[in-house]
Order: sequence, then C-alpha cells, then structure tokens
Amino acid sequence: MVADHKIPKRRASPVKTRARTGPPAPPTAAPPAPERGVKAATFRLLLDTAMEIVRDGHIPGVAEVAVRSRVSRATAYRYFPSRSALVTAMIDASLGPVRDFVSDKPDAHQRVRELFAYMFPRFVEFEPQMRAAAQLALEHWALEHTGLLEEEPFRRGHRVNILSHALAPLKHELPPAVHRRLHHALSVVFGIESRVVLKDIWALPDAEVLRVAQWMADALIDAAQREAAAARRAAGRAA
Repeated sequence: MVADHKIPKRRASPVKTRARTGPPAPPTAAPPAPERGVKAATFRLLLDTAMEIVRDGHIPGVAEVAVRSRVSRATAYRYFPSRSALVTAMIDASLGPVRDFVSDKPDAHQRVRELFAYMFPRFVEFEPQMRAAAQLALEHWALEHTGLLEEEPFRRGHRVNILSHALAPLKHELPPAVHRRLHHALSVVFGIESRVVLKDIWALPDAEVLRVAQWMADALIDAAQREAAAARRAAGRAA
C-alpha cells in the first residue's frame, strides 16, 4: 500500500489554534458528486474503494485509494483533496439520506425514541465508517492543537440539527438554558460514541445498545422537564 506521505506535494502551513466559543463549527461539507458520465463513475469507484478499505480496519489516504482503484493520484486528488473530504463523502453516502428524519409525534419522548429506533440500526450497518469519522476527528483535534494539522480539519456535527428537530416539542415547555443543556446531553447519547462504550466495554448486543440509549434519552428528558417544573413553581411562589 502507498501512504500519502510518500507523495511529493506542497506542504501546507500549520493551522493556527485558538479556543473555540459560541455556536459549534459547521460540519465538513461533502465534495459534490458528479451526476453522470465518466466523472460520476470514477467518483463512485474511489468512494466504494475507500469504503472497502475502511471495512478492512483503517482510514485510507487518498493515494492508497487511488492505487487500489487503479486511478491516477492526480485524478483522485481532484475528487478528494484530503482525508477530510474522503471521510465526509463516506459518511454522506452512508447516512446522508437519513439525516432528513422527520417525525410528526407531538411528544418529545416519543419523537426521540422514534429517532433512536430509526437511526441506531444504521449505526450498526455503517459502524466502520462512523468509527473512522470519530477516529479522524480525534486525530485532527490533536494535530490542530499542536499546530501540526496540514489538511482541512474534519468536523462532525450533523446530530445538532437532527436532535433539534426531535426536541422541537419541548421548545416552549423548557426554559432556553434547560432546553440547550438537554440538547447538549442528548448529543452525547446519540451517535457512535455511546455505541463504542456499550459494545467495546460492555459487549452488549445491538438490541440492548438501543434500549440503553433510549433509556438514557428518556431519563434526560424527564430530568429537564422536572427542572423546568421546579423553576415554574419557584417563580410562582416568588410572585
């Protein structure tokens, strides 16, 4: 296999790091996929090859994907200029269609449970790709904070909008600070991170992973509603 570091290319300047505050950085955008013709076929070949390599157990560089696909490196880099672009495309192909989850349930408990039941089987199906995304994000965090990152930083975060829709029924029931804290807490439960803990440490079967995740989500929503009710009672007594 050919590693990316063997390719002569311009060395990027190290990324300047600083503490991030305020809203989360937007997720890395997936490179546009050509719609038809030779370009579309080449894009799909490179992407499918990258998916195969990830299922074998590691994150490939663009050069490795090019060699395995029997495509020139220059061509591969035109479609995927970095590992960030490559992994983003893999996640977009794996989970992109289900990011448009919509529920008409009026109750937040029901809506979140429906979301988890809908998404967690996809986490199982595309677990290698999701683990690769988590791994790359951690690697880039370390490189960025030491000033050594030389490619576009890979950012995750699609769960923010997905959970925002699931929590919409609580928008006017919870104080903004409580609603925001619940959103933060559920983002820890929803995703590959909770699955990694429950599978790698506890060796739970997939069905139990879903049950535990839904139980945690229910507990967090209950806690937020209790906090909001207590605040209302306190405000009433003060009035």
